[in-house]
Amino acid sequence: MVSAAASTVGASTVALPDGGGQLALSWAAQTNTGLKRSGNQDSYLAAAPVFAVADGMGGHAAGDEASAAVVARLAEYISGDFASTDEIAQALRHASDDIGEIAGSHDRAGSGTTVTGIALTIQGQRPYWAVFNIGDSRVYSLLDGVLTQLTVDHSAVQAMVDAGSITAVEAESHPNRNIITRAVGFGKNPVPDLWFIPVAEGSRLLICSDGLTKEVDADLIRLLLSEAIDADDAAGLLLEAALAAGGRDNVTTVVVEVVRSDEAADADATLPRFD
Repeated sequence: MVSAAASTVGASTVALPDGGGQLALSWAAQTNTGLKRSGNQDSYLAAAPVFAVADGMGGHAAGDEASAAVVARLAEYISGDFASTDEIAQALRHASDDIGEIAGSHDRAGSGTTVTGIALTIQGQRPYWAVFNIGDSRVYSLLDGVLTQLTVDHSAVQAMVDAGSITAVEAESHPNRNIITRAVGFGKNPVPDLWFIPVAEGSRLLICSDGLTKEVDADLIRLLLSEAIDADDAAGLLLEAALAAGGRDNVTTVVVEVVRSDEAADADATLPRFD
């Protein structure tokens, strides 16, 4: 778990169940306060089997402590080669309790954070990414040159886009673009969206805070992820692009690359659900 300006690189190889061969991953993460903020309220976790980014709520008490609490609980409850959705749910519930205590210690009305990430799981003896999300931090997948946003923002403007009242382009400059409709904290039970995505060799997954996506559009994200030499290069290029575009918020990028998978990735992804 990391906050403030920092970077991480790593790699691992795990055995798949029932003699299914091996799965090799490499990853890198970078975070930066940006050019306008005095502190960094982003925290990240980059250590297989879970990779996550949390963005403390700006303007609320101890946002940095709230985001750190989430990644700390994920690190505590998820261990071994593979994770389970029960572990994710338990970690988020305990993090919400932690955040309540943090808010009390600061004598403020509340603290909160977004959280999004991927956790390596086994479903039906096959490897999947469990993609989880609360708030407007995002997860993307790049496979065969195609960039796919895997998460759906929990935000006021996303609700308006879904209702057809504004376009996705209009949402980027809408005055309510910073209003979050779901978070961890504020005394509420955390309810994440959850997807299961087959692990695919050659894919790159990006987990990021909105400090990236509000500065860098999807076309440039796809280009930089595609052209990067490796996960470390990709994380750095994306962060640098956000800073070059203005760096108005904290920026965190975590990139995970599936270097090898002996399991064919021909299974279907799921619709959002949480068990």
